[in-house]
Amino acid sequence: MVDFNLPEEIGPDFMDLLPQQRAVVDDYLADGRLVNYALSLERAKLWAIFTASSEVEVIEMLLDFPLTPYLEMEISLLTYYNTNEQALPAFSPN
Repeated sequence: MVDFNLPEEIGPDFMDLLPQQRAVVDDYLADGRLVNYALSLERAKLWAIFTASSEVEVIEMLLDFPLTPYLEMEISLLTYYNTNEQALPAFSPN
């Protein structure tokens, strides 16, 4: 899990990178490398849960995120991650 602190003042350079950041997040969510991505209401904190076997692997993925240079972060390795996701029933064309 990565705990991010966003900059106190967000400038235009940061804002210009948001669409690229969102695209990487969407790609990582779609292929399972990213399990969860959340932003605090105050827009001061981000949390992300990655699927990785090591801290190095997480760091390598973070290099793909355009906003990484603007963020302070702390990586914590999780033993497990519980969720209350309910499986959707299988689609039936009938």
